[in-house]
Amino acid sequence: MALNSKALTCPAGLGDKGWCLNFASGLVLAINPASTSTKFGVFTRAGQQLVRTIRHGEEEQAQFRGQPLLARAEYRTKLIREALEISGYTVRGCGGEPFAAVAGRGGLLRPVPCGTYLVDEVMVEELRRAERGEHAANLGAIMALEFARDAGVNAYVVDPVTADEWQDCARFSGSHLVPRACVGHVLNTKAVARRYARGRGREYASMRLVVVHLGNGITVSAHRDGLMIDSNTIEDGPFGPDRTGSLPARELIKLCFSGQFTQAELDRHIFGDGGLFAYLGTRDPMEVERRIEAGDAQAETVMDAMLYQVAKEAGAMAAVLHGKVDAVVLTGNMACSRRVVNKLCTYLEWIAPVANFPGEDELRALAEGVFRVLDGEEQAKRLQAE
Repeated sequence: MALNSKALTCPAGLGDKGWCLNFASGLVLAINPASTSTKFGVFTRAGQQLVRTIRHGEEEQAQFRGQPLLARAEYRTKLIREALEISGYTVRGCGGEPFAAVAGRGGLLRPVPCGTYLVDEVMVEELRRAERGEHAANLGAIMALEFARDAGVNAYVVDPVTADEWQDCARFSGSHLVPRACVGHVLNTKAVARRYARGRGREYASMRLVVVHLGNGITVSAHRDGLMIDSNTIEDGPFGPDRTGSLPARELIKLCFSGQFTQAELDRHIFGDGGLFAYLGTRDPMEVERRIEAGDAQAETVMDAMLYQVAKEAGAMAAVLHGKVDAVVLTGNMACSRRVVNKLCTYLEWIAPVANFPGEDELRALAEGVFRVLDGEEQAKRLQAE
């Protein structure tokens, strides 16, 4: 399906200093596309007004196989429009109250500092080229801009997946040809770290935390001085629902030259058909749990292996913090599982107290970032043309 061309165009007539800010309105539409779902919500400064999740099953995803990832933007946008209308919203807002802005999850952009970024032609073109890879989050800015254009407001991304606060030593891989690059679930990870600190009556910058995001992808990170100083990336670390994580290098080299796969096919195996899916034929951890409860020994073995790898990565991040850790914070959808949390606690409680923030609250984090800009607490950043 072709991407609607108007989704690639910023609101007409708005120049560098002409982006509109609707300070009077208290509504922000937030959009978070993932590999198997699209989540969206409407938020006020007081909290959520509406949150919905649209699931994308195997059959639905199959129709886009072989097409660029951005080909899914128009289709997913249409589903959100329909769901908004059912809930009494239009692209301009609800009940006479317009949207102040639209927020989308930030994708595989160049490495950038954390913060809230205006979506413009520079960002859209960078995502269209996908030089840093294809990822479901790449759809976020495109879809947000589609709605923002129709509403006549700005679109933003907040703490994109390539937001980079690593310490320099974390960038060394062992080969100067392939440096490590920070790519992970920065948005939810940073937001949850801040919420944990607030709940303890402390500043985020004063705490030393290991944060474990357990979603469609898994990001385990070390936080110190208000910065995410190291983490695994989408290319290494534990395997997850559909990603392989780190692989034995020599065996991977053999696969590359075996003739079994094209480059695109092998990339798909590592970043879409690996992990739980490779072993069990499902990307859904809840389905794996149902199989375990039904007595499926293989499902239990694979799930436990994944959590074992997560725990090893958390131990590595504790070492990054010199063993001085205030808390290990679990978050993401898999953290809703008592079995997952209990298993990880048996591995990690020796490091520090374990706190659980089940589910992912990335929609709320997106809205919070935009409200910080609308309220003048933070200045929106812009990508510079390369």
